Amino acid sequence: MIKDEILEAIHQMREEHAKSFNYDIKAICADLRKRQAESGKKYVTLTSKK
Repeated sequence: MIKDEILEAIHQMREEHAKSFNYDIKAICADLRKRQAESGKKYVTLTSKK
């Protein structure tokens, strides 16, 4: 398998972020929502098709 340094860096950052919240998915998601709100960027929420 090819070693992808960028992908490895992303996995490392994700692991460190999760570890900082003791792998609590609710806390991780709350932090990501907070960062999104503070970024000042506009985001689109897509609805599911039925």
